[in-house]
Amino acid sequence: MSYSFEQFSRNMGMKIEAPVRTHLAKVYCCLSATTAVAAIGALVHIWGIWEAGILSALASLGLLLALHFTRDNGKNMATRLGLLMGFGFCTGHSMGPLLDHVIMLNPQIIVTALVGTSVVFVSFTAAALLARRGQYLFLGGLLLSIMSYMALFSLVNLFLRSSLVYQSQLYIGLGVMSAFILYDTQAIMEKCRMGNKDFVAHSLDLFFDLASVFRRLLIILSQKEQRDQQRKKRNN
Repeated sequence: MSYSFEQFSRNMGMKIEAPVRTHLAKVYCCLSATTAVAAIGALVHIWGIWEAGILSALASLGLLLALHFTRDNGKNMATRLGLLMGFGFCTGHSMGPLLDHVIMLNPQIIVTALVGTSVVFVSFTAAALLARRGQYLFLGGLLLSIMSYMALFSLVNLFLRSSLVYQSQLYIGLGVMSAFILYDTQAIMEKCRMGNKDFVAHSLDLFFDLASVFRRLLIILSQKEQRDQQRKKRNN
């Protein structure tokens, strides 16, 4: 285990320049803080301290737009960090109703989804860091095209109400958001090399990927649990 970690660190040192490694460290620290705040937001809903429902989702959208239009000028880092933390909190809080539903089914699902999300994130991040420079940047256009088609099918499915379309989008979306971790990680490295060291915006990209993977895993695992419970009822 120690040898593997040392080998990984050595490969990182050879493949990634010191300024990029420093920038990535800031990005992952910021990402960790945002994820922790999102967990607090989710707990606020679960414990019944504050239940905002759709308002928290609207608030997260507003904070996201505010962060987008508050460009990094070297003097507003505290403001932008505050907006990011607020977005993280509201994103976690907006997952509250889904988490309530999952807890009623089986609280273990949340742990499984967290472990699965961590494995996906670490694996795809390591693949991006150790790959050739820019190897996965070609995925950007492809993934955005798939997301566009998925959005179109979502609109169509509002009228069709097809379970097959919904399930397909769920699993394809999980694959797409996992692949975005590859793309975004390498894109962040390239942006840093070109002088863009906005670690707040870069951590936002990765947080969005992380939250999307976690949400989809929660839904997939809860559906599986529901099917298992229904099967047990029929057998009994």
